[in-house]
Amino acid sequence: MKQVTQIGLIREGKIPPDKRVAFTPQQAHEIEQRFPQVKIICEPSEVRAFKNSEYQNLGIAVGEVSSCEILMGIKEVPPKNLMDGKIYLFFSHTIKKQPYNRGLLQEALRKKITLIDYEALKDTQGNRLVAFGRYAGIVGAYNGLWVYGNRYNRFKLRRAYECFDINDLKIELRKVILPPIKIVLTGAGRVGKGVMETLDTVGIRKVNPDEFLANEFNEPVYVQLSSADYHTRKEGGIFSRDEFHLHPERYRSDFQKFSKVADILLAGAYWNPKAPTLFTLEDMQHPKFKMKVIADITCDIDGSVPCTKKPSSIPNPIYDFNPMNEKVEEPLSNDKNITVMAVDNLPCELPRSASEEFGRDLIDKIIRPLLGDDAEKVIERATIVKNGQLTPYFSYLQDYVMQPE
Repeated sequence: MKQVTQIGLIREGKIPPDKRVAFTPQQAHEIEQRFPQVKIICEPSEVRAFKNSEYQNLGIAVGEVSSCEILMGIKEVPPKNLMDGKIYLFFSHTIKKQPYNRGLLQEALRKKITLIDYEALKDTQGNRLVAFGRYAGIVGAYNGLWVYGNRYNRFKLRRAYECFDINDLKIELRKVILPPIKIVLTGAGRVGKGVMETLDTVGIRKVNPDEFLANEFNEPVYVQLSSADYHTRKEGGIFSRDEFHLHPERYRSDFQKFSKVADILLAGAYWNPKAPTLFTLEDMQHPKFKMKVIADITCDIDGSVPCTKKPSSIPNPIYDFNPMNEKVEEPLSNDKNITVMAVDNLPCELPRSASEEFGRDLIDKIIRPLLGDDAEKVIERATIVKNGQLTPYFSYLQDYVMQPE
């Protein structure tokens, strides 16, 4: 890659616009200090979580970015906004052949853009280098507690997006006073760790699966489940993690034992469509199905959580699901319903803190490779399109881009 002199922080164009940014003002200043050959230009935005003046006060230029070699955003750039021949970094949401973004990839090819996807930035072991998962977990768990407080009139929290940053949110969590309920968390990755951070901040005790199932407690508790805790082999035998990842269809869910004793589900585990769902609609109709608050942080529509029928939004974060008629109903409209939180852009509720962590990872792990010091081919492996063609790593998308828009 040629020597880079200008990096542009683009204004988010997707509607509704995202408030996050690749680099905070302090981080943009740090980059210019550490890499004297680099100049950051921030495109003006009235929506971004950081004001234009916050960049200007640190000597970062705010203005037109068309002269920049590299343009960095967060969400998908509208196809009409793409500039010919530029290097772009953003979450393209195309690598799983998402039909709603086919036109974006086609336009990137037509305009001979170099498209680098944050989701594909991985080390040599295949581990993601930058992500917002921790903040999805932090906010998802916060929202789950917010739902519980509202549903049972136990406490009132500000919405997460009304908090200035993560420290403000953690102070707000002091208001949470829970009865001796049981909370189930699925997932042990970035999302799961973020959920635990929120639950631990509240002071909820973590117990193991056997204790969770067998014991009653005089305080709220939570359990973190791995796939082995709620899956069994259809043909019998011992759970194999490797087999489950390769052939999840060989397993059935055993989650019902948890749904009979839990009050809240915080769903944060990655789900393979070939794997069984956590539970079925029939399970939800059973009198012993106890969970009434479900925060589906993964937000897979008709995925691992069958009552996640649609995404919710930050302004309207919840809806009710009636398990008897299997329909979505008005939130908090019936005590027999299950209240679902399925916001699909949770980190946007804490845009300043989420941006700060994301930018830190970019500086520590991506900037040097992006500027040409890429011995491990981190940038090369994450480049979807270059010189008007799909790269070899993403040639499997050829049939996807050949289809009409």
